[in-house]
Amino acid sequence: MKKNLIYYVVIIGVFTTLAWMIINKGKSLVPISTHDISLEITKEKSTPIQIDSAESIKIQFLHNIQHPLSLLLLQIIVILVVSRLFGVVFTKIGQPSVVGEIIAGLFLGPSLMGAIFPEFFELLFPVDSLKTLQFLSQIGLTFFMFIVGMELDLEGIKKKAQEALIISHASIIFPFFLGIVLSYFVYEIFATAGTSFLAFSLFMGTAMSITAFPVLARILQERGMTKSPLGNMVLTCAAADDVTAWCILAAVIAIVKAGSIVSALFTIVLAVLFVGVMLYLVRPWIRKLSFRTLMVSETLDKSVVAIAFFILLLSAYFAEIIGIHALFGAFLAGVIMPQNLMLKESLTDKLEDISVLILLPIFFAFTGLRTQVGLLNEGHLWATCGAVILVAVVGKLGGSALTARFVGQSWKDSLTIGALMNTRGLMELIVLNIGYDLGILSPEIFAIMVLMALSTTFMTGPLLDLIEYVNKKRLLRKSLN
Repeated sequence: MKKNLIYYVVIIGVFTTLAWMIINKGKSLVPISTHDISLEITKEKSTPIQIDSAESIKIQFLHNIQHPLSLLLLQIIVILVVSRLFGVVFTKIGQPSVVGEIIAGLFLGPSLMGAIFPEFFELLFPVDSLKTLQFLSQIGLTFFMFIVGMELDLEGIKKKAQEALIISHASIIFPFFLGIVLSYFVYEIFATAGTSFLAFSLFMGTAMSITAFPVLARILQERGMTKSPLGNMVLTCAAADDVTAWCILAAVIAIVKAGSIVSALFTIVLAVLFVGVMLYLVRPWIRKLSFRTLMVSETLDKSVVAIAFFILLLSAYFAEIIGIHALFGAFLAGVIMPQNLMLKESLTDKLEDISVLILLPIFFAFTGLRTQVGLLNEGHLWATCGAVILVAVVGKLGGSALTARFVGQSWKDSLTIGALMNTRGLMELIVLNIGYDLGILSPEIFAIMVLMALSTTFMTGPLLDLIEYVNKKRLLRKSLN
């Protein structure tokens, strides 16, 4: 032990001394003339004015904080801490944690933190740093949409196709139509310059039609309704709703990006071919590959997982270059994954933690940074916000509930289905951000639609409690009579 210590001290001491001697000797060296310009630039950049040692340390410290990597890491830390706090608080009051995370995003944006602590807000979220956050959030959404696609049970949808599709498509067409009607009255005020009424109205209709399948599934799980017939029906309706709404959104994006009818038709034809290839060529191939691997070994080969990831990236890439958005490609890649439990668990385990726990809060924060509630500073803007929320609830909740009643569900179950289908949450925010990126939504209507998404998600729990309470009162009154 003593021998090793002596050896360690001698080695460190000798080589440190030699290194210092070489550095000291090198101080007399002068760069050759070809490097004079770069030397001057380096000196200009790296030689700060030395006022005193304390001041120079402060300047260096501030420089390190403002370095892009340091700033990004600080942003992520703040976002995760605030998201976690809000998620815990909202869970305590009976709301899904995702609602708290969305509110946390708004809190970190200019609407709250920017208004209360403007200097700290500008230091933490300078404008030129938002692009990096946007890219990170898009990667997180790509992974998340892949997971959502994998969670869809296509066989389950087929088994309950008749009732589920009727309810699902009615819950889309009613709010879609009302969204187009509403857009007729708000287009001139809120549409951005150069946006056609066709693009604006189709997008507003689509935004009104979305149901948040992941949030809905979480609500059902927390209320112990997942295994019930009603829970299965709602999940099937929401799954069919998601597939249909994303197909409509892909068509709308194609029309908006193309700019002309011919270009839009060409994009839609390419999109249909792309979907056909994924469903009828790639899906059987990946299913055979995973089955063959499991026949040889009880464990899933890493190559199959790698191929699944590769399909995800390729699908997102092709969807993006076709003009229907990478998120649709990621969603479709998840849909075509084989219903092999081991493969789904393996892929979900690898993606869910990083996307849901880290990257999605970044997306919520980025959405919050875009949302300027302060722009709604006049009475007519808040009146418009109220009208948007009312139209959204009447279209989605009313359309779903009336259709469910028409196909034979009880009033209690019909209203429950309507309340759950009215949940928009994360999926709505994804759609709204796409509209904002495409230049369809102005900052004002974007803020209004974000508030609508929050309101319709927040009201789901209280509505379910109210429906249950009214039904119990009705049954009690009936039994007494």
